[in-house]
Amino acid sequence: MPFLWHKEVRMEIFLVGGAVRDQLLGLKSKDMDWVVVGAKPDDLISKGYKVAGAAFPVFIHPETGDEYALARKERKTGLKHNDFETFFDPSVTLEDDLSRRDLTINAIAMSKDGKLIDPYGGAKDLKNRLIRHVSGAFSEDPLRILRVARFMARFHHLGFKVDASTMDLMRGIGKELVHISEERIWKELSRALTEKTPSAFISTLKDCDCLKYVLPEVDALFGVPQPEKHHPEIDTGIHTLMVMEQARKLTNDVDIILSAMTHDLGKALTKKEMLPAHHNHDEDGVPVVEMLCKRLKVPSNTKKLAVAACKNHTTVHRAFELRPGTIVKLFNQIDAYRDRGILDKLLTVCESDAKGRIGFENIKYNQSELLKNAFKASLGVTAKEFVEKGYSGEKIREQINAKRIKVVKHEIYSSGLEP
Repeated sequence: MPFLWHKEVRMEIFLVGGAVRDQLLGLKSKDMDWVVVGAKPDDLISKGYKVAGAAFPVFIHPETGDEYALARKERKTGLKHNDFETFFDPSVTLEDDLSRRDLTINAIAMSKDGKLIDPYGGAKDLKNRLIRHVSGAFSEDPLRILRVARFMARFHHLGFKVDASTMDLMRGIGKELVHISEERIWKELSRALTEKTPSAFISTLKDCDCLKYVLPEVDALFGVPQPEKHHPEIDTGIHTLMVMEQARKLTNDVDIILSAMTHDLGKALTKKEMLPAHHNHDEDGVPVVEMLCKRLKVPSNTKKLAVAACKNHTTVHRAFELRPGTIVKLFNQIDAYRDRGILDKLLTVCESDAKGRIGFENIKYNQSELLKNAFKASLGVTAKEFVEKGYSGEKIREQINAKRIKVVKHEIYSSGLEP
């Protein structure tokens, strides 16, 4: 849909933020955001715009559905993310509005004739692949640390880096992240996990010493050694980043990528005298995963997979060693017969784990095919035949389980697959 520009002399409208940034990068932009200069709320309401925001005047265009916000200034009034006082008036200039934005690459505007208004050098920073703060006001909102990390997750593959001075500001205000609500942290994290390079979200927070305030369970993995034979990368934190990247190559499903991030949290609990081995880290990690998900108010289905992956990933890796009864037990344990998608998701996490190691990136993970085929075969076993034979109650469940084991046994021994 073409941009809708207004002809009024007094009121000017500019395309701003991500739409301009993405256009300059040659990317498609999901949202079109506009700033209105020289206007009052009544000016837009009289033209059919609908009020959308309560904290400051934001309006929805009656035809396009795009957001139009009056140019404004802001002043911090408290510690929380939304503790800001907003000032809007026809006297507020475009430059005033751009100055309150977080990053130079988001503080570029475009006029109706395509001219860039770029008082803070955002276009140059885009060319130089640099993420840089607009002003010292960046420090007023710790949420901007998470936004920088999320933009790194989005643009790292294009060669972007965070400016050193911006990193210094982030280090300086990291402690204030404790004032950000868990819901907002989850919102930023969940968006970052589906970006092109989700591991960059974690590594950026780690580099500015802020990961410990946001995801202390993940931060604790860095520096924890693993057996070099199976993990040439050695460091569990590095392994976690690699698993996240392998998962993102296979999917953009937030459930899977979060599970990739949390599957090894139990390794941070291993006693020093046991290192680099991590016996029972799968079971030990379950309470940690549950605690993280509870704190961030992670959706129940996402939590379900994360817990299942933490608890069962080593079992899946040993699929070719498992007895048929153990395989059926696994299917039941993860609720695969009722939640038909969870097994495929779990296997994707496990494949990512197996490939998320130096030198193992291109291995064939036949465990997935073996377990998928076994599960598909076991789905043919239903209660109907046992009801017809006169079984009832718990006896039906026992018979179903016994036959599923028999069917799975036949499938795995006739598959011809090898580890």
